[in-house]
Amino acid sequence: MSFMASSRQTRTTWCSRCGASISAPPGARSVRCALCHTTTRVERRPQHNGGLHQAVGFIKGLLFGSPSQPQPPPPASSGSMRAGDPYRLPASYPRARGKKRALLVGISYSFTKYELKGTVNDVNCMAYLLRQRFGFPGDSILALTQEEKDPYRWPTKENIRLAMRWLVEGCTSGDSLVFHFSGHGVQKLDNNGDEVDGYDEALCPQDFEDRGVILDDEINETIVRPLGAGVKLHAIIDTCHSGTILDLPYLCRISRCVHHLIYS
Repeated sequence: MSFMASSRQTRTTWCSRCGASISAPPGARSVRCALCHTTTRVERRPQHNGGLHQAVGFIKGLLFGSPSQPQPPPPASSGSMRAGDPYRLPASYPRARGKKRALLVGISYSFTKYELKGTVNDVNCMAYLLRQRFGFPGDSILALTQEEKDPYRWPTKENIRLAMRWLVEGCTSGDSLVFHFSGHGVQKLDNNGDEVDGYDEALCPQDFEDRGVILDDEINETIVRPLGAGVKLHAIIDTCHSGTILDLPYLCRISRCVHHLIYS
């Protein structure tokens, strides 16, 4: 029953120009394509000719498409991205090679039952703090949110994986790195026996229902193990089950007895 209710919350339509699939919120009369920014009217009758829409959109794209039009990200792989796997960073990612670098991820999970409020604002506030208080250059901060126009800056599983590679690529002694994530976190059964409690912690990308989560094992391998001596990594993870998301060999025990100061 919950699945049926959820499926009625949004409708799928297709961009009248490029043929991309678009999820329309309830009651919407028109939607804007995130790829080509074309406004498409939402039909009131059920869509039974999706293949025709996509074919027409493809032909229109060939005839009227612009070379500067952003292209969708490559499909994400279901397995973990190993440290030695080849990769290519998107051309739109910052090329800064200074001593300070930050990756900020905020996911709102729009139009789903998991929707969160304030995650994009978290990213904006963190970026402002890093620039104004800690002197991070603007071109050394990479933000992934669902409000970005560049598809390579959407917080999908594949984009987050690539962005974590960007964060640590070429880092040297004295570098200061920041990883901030605001979104959902979950626990998964541990399959390799490296967790005391039997569970891996994981981050939920924007497309986690289709592509899966990012386990703490992969996060550790991607942004912790490559760090050389003298490199500092500050991780601010605003999710559930975030205490061991970096899979560090340290255990912090925090007393549950909290003393409250009451000011009259």
